Amino acid sequence: MDKEKSLLQQKAEAEKKARQYENQVKILLNKQRDAERHARNHRLIVHGAIMEGVFPFTASMEGEAIKAFLIALSRLPGAAETARKAQETKDEG
Repeated sequence: MDKEKSLLQQKAEAEKKARQYENQVKILLNKQRDAERHARNHRLIVHGAIMEGVFPFTASMEGEAIKAFLIALSRLPGAAETARKAQETKDEG
């Protein structure tokens, strides 16, 4: 009987540890998602601040108007080449 009780205790302890490890995984995944969300939010804020610095009038524009403005800019001659060069410069640095 002692052996059976001991095995049941070991099983219970193993199940408890398994739940603890599962909870640790959940906690780590939440931390990773929080860090990714923080990085994205930071990037969006920085990019928005740069755009307002370069084009101050965009501060008073609605989202769709800014989108239309950026699309129009992207269609200007040489825009794609300029963007490609800027990306290459970023990648080299």
